[in-house]
Amino acid sequence: MKYVQPIRDKEIIEDIKRRLLLNEDKRNYMLFVIGINVGFRISDILPLRVRDLKRPLLYITEKKTRKQKAFEMNPTIRRELLALVKDRPDDEFLIKSREGVNKPLSRSMTYKIMRAITEEYKLEGIGNHTLRKTYGYHFYKETKDIAMLQKIFNHATPDITLRYIGIAQDTINLATKRFKL
Repeated sequence: MKYVQPIRDKEIIEDIKRRLLLNEDKRNYMLFVIGINVGFRISDILPLRVRDLKRPLLYITEKKTRKQKAFEMNPTIRRELLALVKDRPDDEFLIKSREGVNKPLSRSMTYKIMRAITEEYKLEGIGNHTLRKTYGYHFYKETKDIAMLQKIFNHATPDITLRYIGIAQDTINLATKRFKL
């Protein structure tokens, strides 16, 4: 299995968002913005519907763990996303497939979208977990609150969370880069 990385550079994140908006690709923009701002697994993002975004909190039952989670999205991000879906029916999927009447996007298609989005930036280790890991990486860099992030991700230990978001590898890389005899 390939190890997936977060997108560490905020300028690249902003450029990806700009490019998606310029291409008027609302679906892929929403996928990207939701993914990097809520930290859910892709399997928990895809079932979200327009009505879920209209509620003050996002309520999900994690597909992997079956644990229930309530998440309050940043109000600015939420308003921006609501503006994108203002004319859509409440029961429509947020990240809708272009095939069928009202079907959510498939995991395999989200992977293809992630590969296409990041290919031009020459990013390595990109996959469906990139969005979740990007959220975690930047949440940790901003807050330094590994206990909170561990709880958000439902991880058993802080070590698992640090390894998951790539901080442990960053620390190893920095130490080995500086080491010499």
